[in-house]
Amino acid sequence: MSYIVDFNHVSTVGLESSPVVEALAGLRANEARYFMNKYKHEFTVVQASESQDTLDYVNRILKEERDIEFAAKPLETSQFQVENIKFAYVFYEDGLSVNVMYTVDDPKKRAVGFKLSEGMEIPKELEEKFKFARQKSKLAGTIRGSFFVIKKEY
Repeated sequence: MSYIVDFNHVSTVGLESSPVVEALAGLRANEARYFMNKYKHEFTVVQASESQDTLDYVNRILKEERDIEFAAKPLETSQFQVENIKFAYVFYEDGLSVNVMYTVDDPKKRAVGFKLSEGMEIPKELEEKFKFARQKSKLAGTIRGSFFVIKKEY
């Protein structure tokens, strides 16, 4: 079942098992606000158990590009295209959000982003490999983020 993320009234629906549930819900709402403001796109998520294709796509890119496999349980995903950019998101139980931004017609504008919910530790899969910048969000508190550029075709 899909769920349109409301960024006016942050809801923890679908994320209840996370130890940082409020911060993760805020992070998800922050993404929803971004897509509504920039693209007029409603950010919709589905349970990870109903979206194996999205999980496989994100996991393949992580594995092939940087040999990353997360131990955390995926809770929700989102996959959509706005303009010429394909997006895929995975929200994990530990508070991590992974997104793939894949510009269809410009190989120089493809990346994987990581966002850490406030209150979570840096996952061991990322701690030695990435530096994280901080940003403030009214919805999510302090978000730490990092990214890498995708080099192959997917």
